[in-house]
Amino acid sequence: MPMRNLFSGLCLSSAMGVGVSAQTLSSPLPPDTPPPANASEGSALPHGRGAGVHSPLSPFAPLPKRTDVVAWSTLTDITTRVEKKRIVPVYPAPVAALNQKTLRLQGFMMPLEPGENQRHFLLASVPLTCGFCTPGGPESMVEVRTKTPVKYKLEAVVVEGTFHVLQNDPYGLYYRITNAVGVP
Repeated sequence: MPMRNLFSGLCLSSAMGVGVSAQTLSSPLPPDTPPPANASEGSALPHGRGAGVHSPLSPFAPLPKRTDVVAWSTLTDITTRVEKKRIVPVYPAPVAALNQKTLRLQGFMMPLEPGENQRHFLLASVPLTCGFCTPGGPESMVEVRTKTPVKYKLEAVVVEGTFHVLQNDPYGLYYRITNAVGVP
């Protein structure tokens, strides 16, 4: 008997031996809730959109209001479509107009390399609350490549560089900033 089947059989027989029964799952919506207006379009409930949620239990302060940075609400105001079995972003004109522009963005660092000084990281709209989870979808993160290293910190940072609106990134990212520098 293959190891996988043996393990499954042992788990099943162990669970049955102690009187474990299957749990019935139910919807969090009341039984008579009508379907959403856009259900006919194949998107019954919204998912993966927005800047992420800053937990009120987070030990980190939310992003301070700044007028010299692009707002996350602008970057996250996109839609998606399925094309050749891939989910691709559909950028509105204000987002597409940011391509190849020098701009500033603030967010929370998600290091991609070890060490205190980072040259390659993700900038997220909300802080990480779990080391195994992303804080939002690809519309709420920007890949950053810097000219000189930026010191990692848990608080919000601001970077300035050339912004790229990505059309077909192999990693599923929507945005990138290159030649970035840290801004106080």
